[in-house]
Amino acid sequence: MTRIIAVPLGYILDALYSFIDNYGITIVVFTVIIRLIILPLYAAQLRSMSQMQAMQPKIKEIQTKYANDSQMMNIKLQELYKEEKINPAMGCLPLLIQLPIIWGLFGLLRNPTEYINNSDMVLAAHESFLWVHDLSQPDLWLFPILAGVATFISMKLTQSSSGNAAANGSMKVMQYFMPIMIVWMGRTLPAGLCLYWLTSYVFQIAQTKITQIVRGRKSSAGGKKGGKKKKK
Repeated sequence: MTRIIAVPLGYILDALYSFIDNYGITIVVFTVIIRLIILPLYAAQLRSMSQMQAMQPKIKEIQTKYANDSQMMNIKLQELYKEEKINPAMGCLPLLIQLPIIWGLFGLLRNPTEYINNSDMVLAAHESFLWVHDLSQPDLWLFPILAGVATFISMKLTQSSSGNAAANGSMKVMQYFMPIMIVWMGRTLPAGLCLYWLTSYVFQIAQTKITQIVRGRKSSAGGKKGGKKKKK
């Protein structure tokens, strides 16, 4: 399974490196390309969160009505999601799509000679980048911590944009568990993989903030138009 994913990724990294000639920057560019490929999934995630926000009055009504019966509350919430054709789990889909890529990239960066025939690319995997002397070796602290912080901020933004109170409990657990896991795992994984994870979540943070700004401007414009119509 790893080879099926790692070999194509090796060809892409090899092609990018032939133009860029810097392994660290190649990983950053590669990450941006992957994020752009899954952009439609991320857009669907944001649409789902927007729908959840619009449903807040109905959700709060159910929560108030069944405050003493959590089982019935969850049943009614699921019925509401089904009626409105909303999938609360949509927020996890982009992450699930990335997991096979991360697994393949892990195999590629850990054993580049198994997946890349180009000797130049094999040597490039051991290049230094910023403070890291060898991207094929673990960075014990800085990259893992930065990746963990980026993961936390990204999940925090996602949670704040979600109107799903039922899912927020599990999301809060993941919001703290995932960054800790990333820091812990990152200290044993190749620094290049941490660089991928860090770049990926910085990109997602930027996407989320830009989307929030655009959405806020549209809401303000809609409010001004509504106010003018009422005056007429």
